[in-house]
Amino acid sequence: MKLPSQGKNRKAEMREFADELKKLSHQVGMKISARGWCYIMEGFNLITKAQFDVVQKLINSCRRNGMLPVDFVAQEEARQFSGVEEPDEVSPIAYVRGWLDGALHAEDIYTPNWWKGEEYYIQMVTEKIDLKTLFKCVCEGFHIPIATGKGWQSMLQRAEYGRRFKKAEEAGLKCVLLYCGDFDPDGDRISNKLRKNLKDVMYIAWEDGVSGYDPQDLEIDPFGLKYDFIKANKLTWIDNLMTASGGYLAEMIDGKIVQGKTKKGRPHPNFHLPYVQDYLKKYGVRKCEATALIIKPKEGKALCRQAIEEYLGKKAKNRFQERREEVMRIVDEFRERTGLNEAIQKAIDLIKEEEEK
Repeated sequence: MKLPSQGKNRKAEMREFADELKKLSHQVGMKISARGWCYIMEGFNLITKAQFDVVQKLINSCRRNGMLPVDFVAQEEARQFSGVEEPDEVSPIAYVRGWLDGALHAEDIYTPNWWKGEEYYIQMVTEKIDLKTLFKCVCEGFHIPIATGKGWQSMLQRAEYGRRFKKAEEAGLKCVLLYCGDFDPDGDRISNKLRKNLKDVMYIAWEDGVSGYDPQDLEIDPFGLKYDFIKANKLTWIDNLMTASGGYLAEMIDGKIVQGKTKKGRPHPNFHLPYVQDYLKKYGVRKCEATALIIKPKEGKALCRQAIEEYLGKKAKNRFQERREEVMRIVDEFRERTGLNEAIQKAIDLIKEEEEK
């Protein structure tokens, strides 16, 4: 793929670049971030990792000028609007009929207590939205909540998943937090600090009177990324330790690792900390972003599934299906005993007659 130049043909080249991305999106089959597209394109040998920042800017430029749909990339949930209402396109009477039709199959959407009788209750947090997109279908199969933590998670997010853990522990379940983040000094630090982050909000109080969650008994499992997995699957290494604020934790100059500088040009204060020095000795001045996993979707999903089955076992889905079938059995017996199906069908037929007048 030829990247647009700065010459007189730039507009046409931008449009060609956008068209190639649209074709590629059909092969990918899911929404990913602009950064995620860089990994996809590198995986197809279309660009090098040195071109990531340029390509990311090109994609966003194409979105701004209409060459790519503005929703071409995945969007962080925190930036989405809530409270948006769209008027129904059917009449009020047809709307009622739709609800009655739904009542004939309510057991299909009823949510049973999936965790009743289980030993563990699991939630998952990922560093990047592309990982959430990749893992979501796996987590849905096991009824596991998943969220994007995006670095040091917000107070409300921690309080919310802590509240679910609190409820699960009160029901006698062992709680597990699965975490998948970047492979870099701070990514490892975030994994190690997750319990402390939850402890920081253990004394909060909710408006309904529920108190905070004490994570003392919480099992925290940072299941990815790991060095062996990165190596085995040939994931992309980024040859710098640039921080979120725009500085550098460490740099490689003349073959030697030296202290990096902050965005303001000061020596980075974390360089001499043990966790940074330990990482540099083992892996050097490089990192692997969690987004790199999306070029190996099969392996990534398998990694997620294995982490879950470590606690729930390989027959968990069979147990969940049995709970769904039990709900269906209860509803079927009730309908047969009361004649409910016939009553609902009669109401639907009355509405149809009214609509045909």
